Amino acid sequence: MNEQSNFGWFGIFRLGLVQTALGAVVVLTTSTLNRVMVVELALAAMLPGALVTVHHAMQLFRPRMGFGSDVGQRRTPWIVGGMVALAAGGAGAAAATWLMASHFAAGLALALLSYTLIGGGVSATGTSLLVLMAKRVAPERRAAAATVVWIMMIAGFAITATVAGGLLEPFSGARLVAVTGGVSGVALLVTLLATWRLEGRGASGPVAAPIERRPHFRQALRQVWGEPDARRFTLFVFVSMLAYSAQDLILEPFAGAAFGWSPGETTKLAGTQHGGVFVGMVLVAVITSAFKGRAVASLKGWVVGGCMASGIAMMGLLFASFEGGRWPLEANVFVLGVANGAFSIAAIASMMTLAGRGRKEREGTRMGLWGAAQAIAFGAGGFLGTVLVDAAGWLLGDSPVAYGVVFGLEALGFFAAQLLAQRTPFTAEDAARPPLGQPRYAGQVTP
Repeated sequence: MNEQSNFGWFGIFRLGLVQTALGAVVVLTTSTLNRVMVVELALAAMLPGALVTVHHAMQLFRPRMGFGSDVGQRRTPWIVGGMVALAAGGAGAAAATWLMASHFAAGLALALLSYTLIGGGVSATGTSLLVLMAKRVAPERRAAAATVVWIMMIAGFAITATVAGGLLEPFSGARLVAVTGGVSGVALLVTLLATWRLEGRGASGPVAAPIERRPHFRQALRQVWGEPDARRFTLFVFVSMLAYSAQDLILEPFAGAAFGWSPGETTKLAGTQHGGVFVGMVLVAVITSAFKGRAVASLKGWVVGGCMASGIAMMGLLFASFEGGRWPLEANVFVLGVANGAFSIAAIASMMTLAGRGRKEREGTRMGLWGAAQAIAFGAGGFLGTVLVDAAGWLLGDSPVAYGVVFGLEALGFFAAQLLAQRTPFTAEDAARPPLGQPRYAGQVTP
């Protein structure tokens, strides 16, 4: 394959297989092993929480990994290398979990190493895969391609949870290690097959500069942060993902506290939200593909509109905290899911466009910077949401309204993200227009 050619749908599907493999390993290490530590081993819940935090903390190295792929101008080695680390970390995490039952200190040490590998592997594979999509998927296909790839990752979650759940019965430590190791091995094999000769032999851009003329990572990161568009988009990603993730751990407890719903009913509510996310993603993919070139297919429009709709839906949950059972909670949550899915998939597709804007050979560094911003926001959002609920409950003494206060703050976050998105030129046409009615003069760079 010529490395300058765009991927067709088969090439996009192959990248989706990598995301499926990634999701398969991650779902076991962040959910199944979590349960085994807390239930079967009767360990404190904060232990798996801390280990998952290690996994998220490694995402901070995404800019450095993206820079590494920029230097070599090839992404496949980073995708495969990341999957090797992820597979090793997945198998090691399962072994560490069961080792804790008899040798806690040794098991904990192996778990720390394993979750470090998991976080590093996800970072390397995910960042480089997005950069490869950015460079090799035609602009009019990016929203649809992002939807396909992310749906395949979700499929990896679902298929693995179902199949592995059956294989783990009857449960034993040896079976846990065997199943997790098997899933990790299959994920690596799928990645190797999916990426075989996918990128081509040569670099997909200018020949890499001699080592003595290559910039250091800190210099490259300063250069990218100095680009107004990249900096604005980084702030947008952080603010929008903070608002997006802050409700993760409080939505189901809210339904129980304000509406008296049972655990089964609140679990179904989470399913309703995820169903809405799926609908939102597919909606953006279909419309941007079917109506390309028209205003309705504008990625910026979907990002801005999706953030606005998300903020309005969060305001609906604020009102629900006062209205209780009289409020159509399920419909509200479905609308929230659709809005979240629409803006998030449009934002991912926009990343592919913005990654190539600015100084050349910095696509991986930009994508890594945005991935790190998302990881920080996700890690902080869930925790911050629970802390704010506790604080508001202590001040107000009214549990449902305490949740509503947090939902209101999330709405403000989405509205702020909307303003940041409006000020970010997603396309060359956007760049030619003055932001928010401000004049633009020849040669001016908007701060």
